[in-house]
Amino acid sequence: MGMGSSRGNGPRGLVADINVTPLVDVMLVLLIIFMVTAPMMTQGLDVDLPATTANSLSQKETPFVVSIRKEGEVFLDKTSLGKGETSQAMLLERLKKIIDEKGKEELIFLSADKDVAYGVVAVTMANIKAAGFAKVGMMTKPIEEKR
Repeated sequence: MGMGSSRGNGPRGLVADINVTPLVDVMLVLLIIFMVTAPMMTQGLDVDLPATTANSLSQKETPFVVSIRKEGEVFLDKTSLGKGETSQAMLLERLKKIIDEKGKEELIFLSADKDVAYGVVAVTMANIKAAGFAKVGMMTKPIEEKR
């Protein structure tokens, strides 16, 4: 026996290579399907929501509301905290105080103008979570149909 190469005779000579071409084809087809269907999914469906009684939220008191105006001004309930990073820092401080006094189970709502930059809303959400609020609700306005 000489220097035995790994590609000797017999079954050891098989090379286990996966043929990736069909896999790539399948992936591309799936990608195209998702690209076509994704915009359709975001349009949503027209749903008639059932009318509810006013006391459906069984809460002892009204929840806190963080509002962001069109120009970027941040409010906690009716109190203005100004604009920019200072307003976010103040918001975080105030919310931490609320959590210390009332506990994590307090409910808080975030209401942002539709023209507010997404980044501002994301930072505000992050601050509400960082303060320790477990439940955050987004306030939305029902779409009025133009006839």
